[in-house]
Amino acid sequence: MVKQTTSTMFLAALAIVTILPLSASATEVDRVLAAEHRSLNVKTAATPIVDDHTFLRRIYLDLIGRIPTGEEIREFEGWPRADRRERLIEKLLHHERFADRWTTFFADMLRLRSNATGGTTLIAYVHEAIANDMPYDELCRRLIAANGKADYTPEAGFVLADDADPLQLAAVTSQVFLGIRMSCAQCHDHPFDVWKREDFYGLAAFYGKTLRVESRLTKVIYTTENAQTSILWPPEDDAKEGEARKPMAPTFPIKFDSQETPEYVSRFLALRAREEQARRAREQANSVASVDDLLDLTADKAARQTKGGLTPNLDVAADAKSDIRKIDIKGSLYRQSDLRTQLGELVTDPRNRYFARAIVNRMWKELVGRGFVEPIDDFRSDNPISCPQTLDFIGEEFVASGYNIRHLVGMIVRSDVYARAAAPADADYLAREDLESVFLATPMRRMYAESLYDSIVTAGHLFELKHPAGVNNRTIYETVRVAVEDDSAGKPAADNVASLIQGDSPAMEEMKAGRPMSGGGYALESAIELDFTKVLKKKEEDLTVDQMKVMSAEELEAMRMVAQSKRTKPGMKYVTKEVKRVVDENPQFNSSYRIASPAPAGHFLRVFGQPGRQDLGDLRTDDPSMRQALMMLNGQVTHEASRVGALEPIYALLTGAKADLNQAIELAYLEVLTRKPTGDEVARAKQILGADPVEGMADLRWVLMNCNEFRFIP
Repeated sequence: MVKQTTSTMFLAALAIVTILPLSASATEVDRVLAAEHRSLNVKTAATPIVDDHTFLRRIYLDLIGRIPTGEEIREFEGWPRADRRERLIEKLLHHERFADRWTTFFADMLRLRSNATGGTTLIAYVHEAIANDMPYDELCRRLIAANGKADYTPEAGFVLADDADPLQLAAVTSQVFLGIRMSCAQCHDHPFDVWKREDFYGLAAFYGKTLRVESRLTKVIYTTENAQTSILWPPEDDAKEGEARKPMAPTFPIKFDSQETPEYVSRFLALRAREEQARRAREQANSVASVDDLLDLTADKAARQTKGGLTPNLDVAADAKSDIRKIDIKGSLYRQSDLRTQLGELVTDPRNRYFARAIVNRMWKELVGRGFVEPIDDFRSDNPISCPQTLDFIGEEFVASGYNIRHLVGMIVRSDVYARAAAPADADYLAREDLESVFLATPMRRMYAESLYDSIVTAGHLFELKHPAGVNNRTIYETVRVAVEDDSAGKPAADNVASLIQGDSPAMEEMKAGRPMSGGGYALESAIELDFTKVLKKKEEDLTVDQMKVMSAEELEAMRMVAQSKRTKPGMKYVTKEVKRVVDENPQFNSSYRIASPAPAGHFLRVFGQPGRQDLGDLRTDDPSMRQALMMLNGQVTHEASRVGALEPIYALLTGAKADLNQAIELAYLEVLTRKPTGDEVARAKQILGADPVEGMADLRWVLMNCNEFRFIP
């Protein structure tokens, strides 16, 4: 472990050292980092703080996963300069999209997959936890310890995702929750770190009794506990001939903070005590008669009835209470894990610095662009922390806050570090590396796939309808084979034709809804929105719908063909008919943050770096590709976002008596790039608008969405 330096000790040093200049808005994080820079003899000047509109765009993308709308920009501009950034931070920390955006972060980190057992329900559960401010330590304990049936006990989906494999879960636990890549020690002592093979197997032993069970009759999948462990020592490949292998005793290899009760832990414990006191007060204020209270009333009534010796004076309440307490409906099936409960407590113990450091490092990388440790899940002795005192300070404050995710995000985005500009464009690689490695400049970051998708939809007003009904009518034809009703007449069966016209197949349903046929290029950008609240409430049989949502176009078409074949009879003849339909293709898109994830291979989100979440350490990538360029140039979402709809505010500035091309161009730049255009840009934009301002504006917006400035976080 890195030698501990508490926040109290380090802050005291601020009074006696000369530190780098700080802005008036500098936070405790900035002061701690500045003092550490001095101790490290860092003399390089930091980049300046970005302007308000750059900050506005950056924080919208980071906190709620999209660029701001024109209305939101005007609202921000109307606030007093002195406190507009703070007001904006508070607004976005409590925005309804905050949970959506950060669910994706945790889904990547925890490798949550809609197509895994219980995956959709687990994603919905994490979303609810973030929305309701469940403490991070509590969430992690539940994921580690829960047993139960997939989809009915959402937390159990975490263990089920790895088929309850103790060795795999040990690797996941160490790397995801502690930032330690211990999986190498599964086969041999770690070559670059202190972890031994015995350490790894001791950690795996906490999962050794966990079983994944699938009912042969109902196909229900659940986790429970076995009486015996599957983790034996020595490992099979290391055991000598004839040597007896014995059950491995669970051991936690991480050493805790050497102090008995560090100051930040005392603050944490005091906070939890106050929260528990407040919870009990609420329960008492809202309490209703408990089962015991009702049984006591029953006992009183029985006692009154037995006066006079008519009936024996039985202790009804005592007997009933005893019987009720013996009932354990799920106990025999979903036995809870004492070992994993213990492991959850050890992992999340506030004195375990690895736990807080790991999530702080991930969050810092997510918001600032570079972690204190890189790669973000590889803490080890020969991979030094760039600014260890600052990391410890933020980690301690996170623990003292009760592991509050919003508090941690707020700490980071309120700092000057977060608001720094990128290194100068003409800086060479080494100069840029020097600035970014000690957080004196922010690295250039491309939007995440979901942010890019939702930002295109936002800029193009596609979250709502922007065209009047009937403007986008399109005639669609489909060639189908229809069963013949009468062989001699060769007449198609009326009910068969009607079923096709009414959209009785998934393909026709897509056409009826105004969407292109499944399997077309545009389907690579469609997003099916999930209602997380309903996912948590619905019954098991309803989950088939979610499974269909992550099927490929080929699978859906195969299902359609099977369903159609079931309506046929042996010996029937068919004729080929062309079905014609006029649909109103009025485009409207859902948020990509609520699509079943990860998206199918080839989808917009996967092309732009969304990970498959299969392998441990499967991180996002921002590597550019030709497919990305083609999808932006020719894709449906960019095309539809560029088009100008009559229901958009910009339309009135392009046509009619109140047309004002200068204002229209300014609005386009604000809505797409979150800034006003320069004089040269206005002149060039007018040339693009040409004789047909509506069509010209579509071209202008298409150009703006395809420029680097749009795709990268400023």
